[in-house]
Amino acid sequence: MLCFPLDYFRIVELMRDSLGSCELMVLLAVCRLDQNAYGVPIVRELEQRGRRMAVATVYAALDRLEAKGFVTSWFGEPTPERGGKAKRYFRATGKGVREARATQRVLTSLWTGLPNLKGETT
Repeated sequence: MLCFPLDYFRIVELMRDSLGSCELMVLLAVCRLDQNAYGVPIVRELEQRGRRMAVATVYAALDRLEAKGFVTSWFGEPTPERGGKAKRYFRATGKGVREARATQRVLTSLWTGLPNLKGETT
């Protein structure tokens, strides 16, 4: 029988609310696009910044971000060019912005003073 220290469950709970790298990139793209954040522009923003990501991957990340309370979504008006289908827009929440800033601080701290990485393995 496995026994876990009580802290294990706290760590798992904290990890559930943390950002993965894909989620972080999508969240930052949403922030950059402001009121125009929906699937295709998010994919384009990521590509312009050097990261290719499929639309399905972006929407999966957006669903996870929304479940965590980091973004909120709403549907725009249906448009004829989309066959009467409405676009689903996204906006970062205060909680999402705080988590992105916290992640930035941790990553900056980890990079500071790190020797140059040259792809070498030891």
